[in-house]
Amino acid sequence: MYRLTTHSAIADIPADQWNRLAGDDSPFLRHEFLDAMERHGCVGESLGWLPRHLALHDADGHLVAAAPCYLKFNSYGEFVFDWSWADAYRRKGLRYYPKLVIASPYTPATGPRLLTGDSPARREHARALIQGAIRVAEEAGVSSLHWLFTADDEQALLEDQGLLRRVGCQFHWHNRGYSTFEDYLGTFTAEKRKKVKRERRRVVESGVRIRRIPGNAVTEAEWATFHRLYCDTFDKRGGIPTFSLPFFQAIGETMGESLLLVLAEYGNDIVAAAFDLVGARSLYGRHWGCFQDFHSLHFEACYYQGLDYCIEQGLTRFEPGAQGEHKVSRGFLPTPTWSAHWIADPAFRDAIARFVTLEAEGMDDYIAEMQAHSPYRRDSSASAVSAPAAGRDSE
Repeated sequence: MYRLTTHSAIADIPADQWNRLAGDDSPFLRHEFLDAMERHGCVGESLGWLPRHLALHDADGHLVAAAPCYLKFNSYGEFVFDWSWADAYRRKGLRYYPKLVIASPYTPATGPRLLTGDSPARREHARALIQGAIRVAEEAGVSSLHWLFTADDEQALLEDQGLLRRVGCQFHWHNRGYSTFEDYLGTFTAEKRKKVKRERRRVVESGVRIRRIPGNAVTEAEWATFHRLYCDTFDKRGGIPTFSLPFFQAIGETMGESLLLVLAEYGNDIVAAAFDLVGARSLYGRHWGCFQDFHSLHFEACYYQGLDYCIEQGLTRFEPGAQGEHKVSRGFLPTPTWSAHWIADPAFRDAIARFVTLEAEGMDDYIAEMQAHSPYRRDSSASAVSAPAAGRDSE
């Protein structure tokens, strides 16, 4: 009834058909975004990300489901850490790599991984896609297949097909219908509200000016400066700046309305920048860099400007990136993130199943601990809405 094909280039799949399935709230899954990575050297053999995109066709040849899939030879750029699993395989004399990963590279943002659009048969298509992906993994002889940062509804479908659930935690913000930033701060306790106001005031008093620019209005010079800032951050931390300047320039041209660049200027110079992706309902914070330190500038550029933007544009959610307990005091509450894992070796599957069960119990405790540091007043609507439990049942 269905036919699954694999593709070593996203360009092999028509952009309009892919984007129809991906939806409008996950810009990091857009055809333009994935294609720019492939065209401009951000993925490939040298980086351990080889495209193996999945496309599911019905009996009439129509594309009904898809997934961004990569053959991986390392675990870099995934943000769901499995190095201990790879080490366990090595100690047993087995190979953990290569494996298959379904995700948007270097992007720890929740979104659909079973791209099915809004078809009435989307659940049926999703199940066929999962089963087809497992067959691809079996035929390729890989150790495992991993679906990273999945949406809640598809996580349940993946678990129904026998995949293991793993839970993580990020810190997300939800818009409760705030009319202004001041309205938002009104839900904080007095102490936390004063702290945020003081941080924002310090940036203004330092003489730093902030500009928010949509991606289709960023100049070549501004992209070049931002890219130097982006690379500088990775150089300081010993990482690899995988996104090239041509990549940023390309997505600025092809999907600029889905990008937001926050520039901080001092005198005549750009001294810092934050890069965000914009969906129909959500904002996703991705990259930050600075040439010169100013008190609280990181918080202003990466969080407060994003919150301002969400409130102004009526966006309902802000994911400011992975990790960062300091986000809690600024209104980003602990939120479970999900991944699903197929393990070929039965013995290792059992061992990993025990591991993720124990890990989830610890994550429950961690989320509860972080929730206790919420800055919101107890009588505010924000404090009344808590994150779902990490150990929820499949739907």
